[in-house]
Amino acid sequence: MSRKPVKRFEFLEVVYDEEKWELLGRLRAEALEMMEALQRERLNPIVYGSIARGDVWSGSDIDVFVPYVVPSFRVESAIEAAGFEALRRVMVQATPSYAVKAYIEVGEGRSFSFPLVKLRPVEAEFYRFAGSLRLEELRRGLRVPGVDKRLMLIEPTERGHVESSVVGRESYVASRLGIDVRTVLDRVRALTRRDEVGRTGVFLKRELAPGECFEDVLRRLADRNPAVRRRVMEGTS
Repeated sequence: MSRKPVKRFEFLEVVYDEEKWELLGRLRAEALEMMEALQRERLNPIVYGSIARGDVWSGSDIDVFVPYVVPSFRVESAIEAAGFEALRRVMVQATPSYAVKAYIEVGEGRSFSFPLVKLRPVEAEFYRFAGSLRLEELRRGLRVPGVDKRLMLIEPTERGHVESSVVGRESYVASRLGIDVRTVLDRVRALTRRDEVGRTGVFLKRELAPGECFEDVLRRLADRNPAVRRRVMEGTS
């Protein structure tokens, strides 16, 4: 079910029950295993979203992300060595101006991802906007504040979390998360527009066939598509 942005100003304390804490523990153990697979190859991954904040639910995804451009063979080799099976490999560019990213799906709602072009500052800060953890922080059981898809700021507490609307409080949220207010404004625009006009899909989504290489496919797409080519060239200038 889609979680729509909340535009009213409100604060709400959410207290987790035993079942919620157990679910968080199970999902974090799974995320830890995925992160360790990449860290063995010194890829320094992060995990972000509800896993980092703590406000998980039964449909929570786990996406372990390498936050910089890395040769795809290093990621794929690390995944294979750890015993994960790549069920689907997909290249995604959300809009013509956004970074092209690679996703390797290893289960339902379970993926490894990494950018194929250099991230802009606002794109890199998205992960802190959502709440992100490095491996050692996850091992220590930390939870961090971040914003969910409803545009609610989730701030962890000992009993659960407190949530409050981001809309109208963008400067405070940016300060709380240690990111540029432009990043917050960008995400507010994107998510409120999605809510108003509906989900319009992504600019580019290309599933790779067995034996295809992410970098080779990206080069071919850049040769044919000016928007992809501009984004690739931006990262090399």
